[in-house]
Amino acid sequence: MQVDTIQDVFVDQLADLYSAEQQLVEALPKVAGAATDDGLRQALEMHLEQTRGHVDRLGRVFQQLGMTIPQEHCAGMEGLLREGEQVVQMPGSGPAKDAALIAAAQRVEHYEIAAYGTAKTLAGQLDLTEARDLLGETLDEESAADAKLTKLATGGTFGSGINQDAARGS
Repeated sequence: MQVDTIQDVFVDQLADLYSAEQQLVEALPKVAGAATDDGLRQALEMHLEQTRGHVDRLGRVFQQLGMTIPQEHCAGMEGLLREGEQVVQMPGSGPAKDAALIAAAQRVEHYEIAAYGTAKTLAGQLDLTEARDLLGETLDEESAADAKLTKLATGGTFGSGINQDAARGS
């Protein structure tokens, strides 16, 4: 794709996000299935449902732009998911495996947070208020998913988290 205008950059970012989210929809069931902690599994399954909604939202943004979705492949997400697949395939179980799954999932979330933040900013600069708002909704959900993973890992204020359980060898 050629990028001569900020609109071109915006469309390229959206196409990349669309591909990333589609790849994530395919990968999340495996990651959730590898989790041994019920809270982690439930969080990943909930995020799978949110991710399906993210794909739909991106489709709505392309509709608002009067465009078909460009064919793009997000190599960044592919690499992150390949690393996540290695974690899923690693021997081991229990809190240590769950801590590794959380680490892989948070890498994905941080990638998405950066990408949605950029796309939302571009939409604002292009005065695409509806697109900006839709992208902002997804950005908020991605940030909340990251915070949920952190809470599961650390246990939050009052509890022991997966990372502490893994350190104890539980």
